[in-house]
Amino acid sequence: MENLEGLVNKAKVAYYNGMPIMSDELYDRLEDQLDTLNQVVGMRVDEKSARWSHYYPMYSLQKVYDNDAGPDYKKQPVVVSPKLDGAAVSLQYIQGRLSLALTRGDGKKGLDITDNIRHIVPINILPAMGEDMLQITGEVVAPATIKNSRNYAAGALSLHDSNEFQKRDLTFIAYGVQPYPTDDFMLDMKFLAACGFKTIIDSDYKQFPQDGQVWRVINNDAFENLGYTGHHPRGAFAHKVKQAGVVTKLLDVVWQVGKSGNVSPVGILEPVNIDGATVSRATLHNIAIIEQLDLEIGCDVEVIRAGEIIPQIVARV
Repeated sequence: MENLEGLVNKAKVAYYNGMPIMSDELYDRLEDQLDTLNQVVGMRVDEKSARWSHYYPMYSLQKVYDNDAGPDYKKQPVVVSPKLDGAAVSLQYIQGRLSLALTRGDGKKGLDITDNIRHIVPINILPAMGEDMLQITGEVVAPATIKNSRNYAAGALSLHDSNEFQKRDLTFIAYGVQPYPTDDFMLDMKFLAACGFKTIIDSDYKQFPQDGQVWRVINNDAFENLGYTGHHPRGAFAHKVKQAGVVTKLLDVVWQVGKSGNVSPVGILEPVNIDGATVSRATLHNIAIIEQLDLEIGCDVEVIRAGEIIPQIVARV
């Protein structure tokens, strides 16, 4: 957390002199980081298990499938880039030096992975005009030839042995920087390239696993003017192709009580491998889905992992 306390004090002095250098919201996040640091030191908490605030939230992307209509950008130019399938992380640079690297976590706070990530990203970067702090976001990916490459990349970040981490075949590819160095996303990526990063516009990255494309408004002012929902920016979306399902047998249906108290059916399946994960249970949501799909115990069903995560029965075969 190099230079963090100095930056917080500088922002505090500037604020009381009537010349703030950052928004109240960003200042609060920095103070939250400092509080976490003091807690780690004062209480001897394991720093690796502490959760730190991202300087800027890491939003997910709205998903648009196949020929579904995407957001209307009113003829704003967009850039289309690969949607890499790895582990999203944020890098915090204070006065041009790497200070903190975090896993995405819940998008607001993540785990400290600085000791590992410093081996695959620049330690020092070019200063951005008038900015003491930069947050650079991107994806840590492993070659698609490695089995379960997404899990391989995510698991490597949490290794406690940095020497072991360095043996892993991993690459960091940047796709965002805040505050924006320019008013144009493409120029922002060129700035990151000049800092020594591989960026998302440099290549099609076919050697790494992908799960669609990212469409983003190029002009940063237009991007911000489109705003955000509670989960994603409106100025970008992920375009995906609907997954092909895997066929297995429905062995039983059980009922479970969710956190909200709702009771819902769950299909018990003959175990099957989907995208490297063994699936033996799948959500059925409600009795209407069972009737709509005409499901019976013992029938063959088509199963996907919705959002690449949640097993879901989509059809009777």
